[in-house]
Amino acid sequence: MSLGVIGQAVGLFAVTNIDDILVLALFFAQGAGQPHTTRTIMAGQYLGFAGILAVAVAAALGATFLPEAAIPYLGLLPLALGIKAGVQSWRHRHDEDEAAEDRANGPKSLEVAAVTFANGGDNIGVYVPVLATAGAAGMTVYVLVFLVLVAVWVVAGRFFATRPVIAKALSRWGHVLLPVVLIGIGLLILVEGGAFGL
Repeated sequence: MSLGVIGQAVGLFAVTNIDDILVLALFFAQGAGQPHTTRTIMAGQYLGFAGILAVAVAAALGATFLPEAAIPYLGLLPLALGIKAGVQSWRHRHDEDEAAEDRANGPKSLEVAAVTFANGGDNIGVYVPVLATAGAAGMTVYVLVFLVLVAVWVVAGRFFATRPVIAKALSRWGHVLLPVVLIGIGLLILVEGGAFGL
């Protein structure tokens, strides 16, 4: 397969997933010092992105499992997770032991998957026409490149979360930033998609 198709796949993935690096860094900050954080986040990221790819490939082949009108409502997933994280952070704002325990629990694979899928819901609309016109061989290349880049993105998120200056900021403010970012992503998806007549 030509390097041109690989380059296009890399470019498309990077442009449509740049915001994921911040979310991944926040998840890594949430799981700092916990065993298996990278494995948990990697599993969740792959699970969520596999869902995006399954819907996009199916739609490119003519099947529709997820009506286009339903995509904006995916914003409810990160919104709910952000509200949950915000409520937990607020409840334990004065209790360092319980706040540390909440952070000690770290992110869950299904939470990461839900945020990844919801945040990538708008990517489906971009991927479908590209995959539909790429042909079977081209579609395979796109999918394989995307799957490799998911791992690269997780590594990048971990890299940023472990830089001393960023790690210090995330350690201090991550419990506030994670809910704010998740709620922001959820609202953005809902508003941009016109959910609930917004």
